[in-house]
Amino acid sequence: MALILFMLVKGTFALLFIPEAAPAVAPVLPGVSVPGLPNLSFWHWIVAIFIVAVVHEFSHGIWARLYKIKIKSSGFLFFGPILGAFVEPEEKELVKKSKPAQLAVFAAGPFSNIVLGFIFLLVMNVVSGPLYEKVYEGTGINIETILENQPAAQAGIQAPVTIYEINNQKTTNAELFLNATAGIKPKDKVSLVTDKGSYTFIAAENPDNKTKGFLGVADFSLKAEPRKPIIEKYGSFLPASVAWINMLVFWLVVMNFGIGLFNLLPLGPIDGGRMFLTGMLGIFKNEKTAKKVWGFVSFFCLLLIFVNLAPYLWKLVLFILKPFTLLLTLI
Repeated sequence: MALILFMLVKGTFALLFIPEAAPAVAPVLPGVSVPGLPNLSFWHWIVAIFIVAVVHEFSHGIWARLYKIKIKSSGFLFFGPILGAFVEPEEKELVKKSKPAQLAVFAAGPFSNIVLGFIFLLVMNVVSGPLYEKVYEGTGINIETILENQPAAQAGIQAPVTIYEINNQKTTNAELFLNATAGIKPKDKVSLVTDKGSYTFIAAENPDNKTKGFLGVADFSLKAEPRKPIIEKYGSFLPASVAWINMLVFWLVVMNFGIGLFNLLPLGPIDGGRMFLTGMLGIFKNEKTAKKVWGFVSFFCLLLIFVNLAPYLWKLVLFILKPFTLLLTLI
């Protein structure tokens, strides 16, 4: 809880005072572009959310039953195509249990998600990742963001762009890309070969390390294509299936860690908020004082989250107003 709160405060400070800093919190929804992450497809979202929710909620239920707390209701949720799950322990029995027992029940959901995140991370590194590399071969590095007033932008490069070579060195995978950029120093001449042509510019100083060169590009991903022998032998279905499964495992890692950690925030009715209130009730003898501290910390967390979500909310507002602005221009 302390770690995720510290990360949220630090990320919010960076967002407010450091140019080009990304929000510390982002909505994981199809169509919402999150810096550093690939696009989330609708079906990856549906399947991953269902798995994350089922594990989270039923972990609460299992731990409640271990402490002999009745389950008031449980089951699966269906909101159109969106699948979920719920478990509702009997609240009157829960509050009568010891503070450690209550904390264990509240922590079971986030903890199970974090454990599952590590499991899928292992699967990605041992199974799905190596399988993907056997079926696909890298052809370049996709760049989704060109930072303003930096060398790449000043050279006229626009995102999205795919880099094939840096200073005559191939960049067909992440390792080659890192090797090609590792030796670049400030004021070095940099030559890029991309899918939009060739560019030459002078590297700037890296904001995090003045001894390193800086190109002014961000949000990298590997551009890959199925290997020809695989296509000739199995057709296009196998490579597409491997890519889909590999991406699902990736999003299961991201969502399990993200949702597990977010639920540990000391915020209102979520697991972390209930854990924090239980802790305050154990520290302060006066219930009103405990709830005042809990309310203040919850409001503080909510404010930080709103600040981080503000860029996405503004984009949503612009998207909603877009038809009306087009109508006004026609009028």
